[in-house]
Amino acid sequence: MPTVKKVQITFDCAEPERVARFWCEVLGYVPPPPEGFGSWDAYGRSLPPERQGAGFVCGDPSGVGPRLYFQRVPEGKVVKNRVHLDVRVGTGLAGAERLAALEAECERLVALGATRDRVLLADEYDESCILMRDIEGNEFCLD
Repeated sequence: MPTVKKVQITFDCAEPERVARFWCEVLGYVPPPPEGFGSWDAYGRSLPPERQGAGFVCGDPSGVGPRLYFQRVPEGKVVKNRVHLDVRVGTGLAGAERLAALEAECERLVALGATRDRVLLADEYDESCILMRDIEGNEFCLD
C-alpha cells in the first residue's frame, strides 16, 4: 500500500484571504501565489467575478508542514469543528513554564484577532492547553 506524502488542510470560511492571512501569521506560513501567477491579485483578475476571492492558500516556507487551503462557502459556521489544529507552542514544557509560553502566544494571537475560549489546566493525563477560536470562530488549541 502506498504511503501518503502530503496533506492539505482545508478550511471552509466566508473570507478566505482574511482567514488565510491570519493563519500565516499564527504559523509563520506564506501565501505562495498560484502556479503561473506573480501574485494572488493577478490570479484573482484572471477569474470570472463570481470566482474572485473564492480561495486562498498558505504554506510552510520550509516545505515541511501541510499546505492550508481556504475556500469560500455560503453557509456560516454553526457547530463545533470535528477537526481542529493544535498549535504546538508548549512542546517539552510543563507546569508554570508551559503555561507562561501558552499565555504569551495567546496574547500574540488575540492581537491578531483570535479569541481566547478557556484554559484547560494539566491533570494526571494531559498537560495544560488553551482553547481558542480564529477570526471566523473555528476552534483551535494552543498546546
